[in-house]
Amino acid sequence: MAKRSDSGGRLDEAARAGWLYYVAGRTQDEIATTMGISRQSAQRLVSLAVAERLIKVRLDHPIAACLELARDLSEKFDLKYVDIVPSDPASTSTTVGIAEAGAAEIERWLKKPEPIVMAVGTGRTLKAAVDQLPVIDCPQHRVVSLTGNIGPDGAAAYYNVVFSMADAIKARHFPMPLPVLVSSAAERELLHEQALVRSTLALGAQANVTFVGVGEMGQEAPLCVDGFLAKDEMASLVSAGAIGEICGWIFDRNGRLLDNPVNERVASVPVPSRETSVVIGIAKGKRKFQAICAALKGRMLNGIITDEMTAEYLLKS
Repeated sequence: MAKRSDSGGRLDEAARAGWLYYVAGRTQDEIATTMGISRQSAQRLVSLAVAERLIKVRLDHPIAACLELARDLSEKFDLKYVDIVPSDPASTSTTVGIAEAGAAEIERWLKKPEPIVMAVGTGRTLKAAVDQLPVIDCPQHRVVSLTGNIGPDGAAAYYNVVFSMADAIKARHFPMPLPVLVSSAAERELLHEQALVRSTLALGAQANVTFVGVGEMGQEAPLCVDGFLAKDEMASLVSAGAIGEICGWIFDRNGRLLDNPVNERVASVPVPSRETSVVIGIAKGKRKFQAICAALKGRMLNGIITDEMTAEYLLKS
């Protein structure tokens, strides 16, 4: 008990030091004086606040190079929304930067006074964005999951973000009460005829804004790593021309859904129409270059949040 108490007290001090440094704009010397500690202790507490994610930093200053890339991408792919964040060549993270930018855009939509329907997909990047959200009271909005919330072993799908959102966002949430993949096209048709599922499908089609991740294909792809597809199934899909997936829907290099038995088993809500919804993909990185490019080329997306390196690839491709 004493150990847990000491740990909690340390985090309290870190939170106070982090607030003084990042919000109040105090120097580390001033923090040390205010808290009655040494400058070295103040520095360690500020570092601890960042390491424990007590402090969430967003970059509000527009960077000219990123704005130019956003403009060029918007023109090339006829996009409604583009946000390009700086690249960190030394980082191996697939979420840093775009997760924070995604959270800011999600928050902007949730703060609209008029009621909206927000559709959300799944994946590591989208979950990282949702984890950045502050508590928002918006009972006028509805948030619907495009993907099933049951994993291949019957457990709750870990990267289904609608439940994470429900922890912070005070709105009505509508999970898709199905597995991500079902056993056959016939089973999907039967399940989609259920009244509860039909209402979720209809709500997803009404989305004003949609946030999705973009997954690559291959043995290291999320669909394979998370156990939704066996390695031989993935190899067969790649041989058939699969290049990426959004909410489980697998597409080729032209952004067209693959005519394949696996797509017939996807229980997800179809990605909302780009004519009526702003469909924003949040993704970056070399492994996803081709998948992102195909999704934009095929008009599966009309919005993108990515980084400089990915944007430069998309403009050259």
